[in-house]
Amino acid sequence: MLPETILQFGSGRFLRAFFDLFVHHGNVQGQNVGRIVVVQSTGEGRAGGLNAQGGRYHVVVRGYADGEVVDRIEVCESISRALHARTQWSDVLAVARSPELKVIVSNTTEAGYACDGDDPTAPVPASYPGKLWAVLRARWLAGLPGVTIVPCELIEGNAAKLKAKLVELAVLWDAGFVGYLNDYCVWLHTLVDRIVTGPPADHPLLAGDPMLIVAEPYSLFALEAHPGSQFELQHPAIVRTGDVSPYFLRKVRILNAAHTALLMKAVPRGFAIVRDAVNDPDLGNWLWKLLSEEIVPTLEGRVDAPQRFAEQTIERFKNPFLDHKFADIALHHAEKVRVRLVPTAAEYEAKFGKKPPLLSELLDSVE
Repeated sequence: MLPETILQFGSGRFLRAFFDLFVHHGNVQGQNVGRIVVVQSTGEGRAGGLNAQGGRYHVVVRGYADGEVVDRIEVCESISRALHARTQWSDVLAVARSPELKVIVSNTTEAGYACDGDDPTAPVPASYPGKLWAVLRARWLAGLPGVTIVPCELIEGNAAKLKAKLVELAVLWDAGFVGYLNDYCVWLHTLVDRIVTGPPADHPLLAGDPMLIVAEPYSLFALEAHPGSQFELQHPAIVRTGDVSPYFLRKVRILNAAHTALLMKAVPRGFAIVRDAVNDPDLGNWLWKLLSEEIVPTLEGRVDAPQRFAEQTIERFKNPFLDHKFADIALHHAEKVRVRLVPTAAEYEAKFGKKPPLLSELLDSVE
């Protein structure tokens, strides 16, 4: 049996249909990546569900890929066990002190790096940075080598921002620990991209596998290349690069921007599902015109194949199996507009000397 080499903060659908599934693929291929210990920080349901199934669950991969319908079922068996942070923190620290541990991965909320009010004397740190600080400090005190940290939050510069938080906490709580964070741990910037949802209520596997999840065929894991990295998995979804930022820029400005823009146009017309909106002739044509004539031109020469990525975005939106709800996309809407749409409008005007008509009309509607 492979050793537990990965500690994962986050038990939600995304990592289980992305990182955990890729690790499973690598293990099956003989790469011997190792097994994953999952930490659930809120509630206990998913941890209990994973343990009840021995860490085994199914991923239904459904959608379009290069114009062809994909509908397959994959088994994932990379998770060895799941721990609940509040009640099993000593077990989490025991994993931290394991000589086998090589990688820590996370996927918290967009506000997941906030750590105001954390207390180093608390039995269990409240925030994710606080928990990571305690885990890495326990490893440092045990005299063990550093690990590779792979943050999968959709935050630009995620590794640098997370590391800065940890250093800030170390300066406050134990300054001797700063050198370990800077010199012995490797922090990798990432960009993750895959749409993952819960299963349909009538899926035949659901009765026997409550942990069942559904994912689209498309997946991209842009990962910073680093000679000291201990995360060596080779996978078709993984692109190792010296600079992750162009991949982040492409995703936020094309795929995420298309979600937000389509929501603003489609919801007032009564649409609730992305697929239905993009399949509407008027809305579908409007979205493609926005992407191809206003968004892609601002990115040409700055990111890899923006036109092709825009085409893939439309294909992904038309996925007949995923009911991607505008209600989910609408969360933190004002901030998403500011990050995803406003910069493109400014860059278009600077580049072409005129305002982008479709984008300007959209932004004027929220002022």
